[in-house]
Amino acid sequence: MEWKDLLIDGYSRVPEFLENVLNGLTQDDLDWQPRHDCNSIGWLVWHLTRQQDAQIASLMGGEQLWVTEKWYAKFDRSPEPYDVGFGHSPKQVSAFKSPESRTLLGYNRAVVERSKQYINSLSEKDLDRELNEPQFQPLPTVGVRLVSILDDSVLHAGQAAYLRGMRQGKGWQKY
Repeated sequence: MEWKDLLIDGYSRVPEFLENVLNGLTQDDLDWQPRHDCNSIGWLVWHLTRQQDAQIASLMGGEQLWVTEKWYAKFDRSPEPYDVGFGHSPKQVSAFKSPESRTLLGYNRAVVERSKQYINSLSEKDLDRELNEPQFQPLPTVGVRLVSILDDSVLHAGQAAYLRGMRQGKGWQKY
């Protein structure tokens, strides 16, 4: 198996998993927080997709799908490309009102497809290109960033699944 196939497989698993997590959830389920300072399922799925969209766009030197495909309008949010959820306060998270599951999944699928196209465009040498991010030492590479993006997506998808379990109990997950 080639490195591209491994990354693409990893990225492809997130929307497949999210389909199961979001299946049948109501608006109340998507916006539910176990405490006022916790994330909701809808916020987590929005955030994991926003961070992937922003970071892949940056690696590509292009614009985010959030802006170019006007996903912000479907989420009733600002087109601000830097609002990806990093640093959101509990008050901001509580104020987030999720769109329906179909919109969350649609945005995630679009971003993952773009990510896979980007990965397919890379050469092995491209993975070693250092990013101009002096706040990190050593400087991250494209390969390190691709793994970091995937890691963040998987972690937040797991958190969303955990919240669903807290909300609905055992038996919701289909294998």
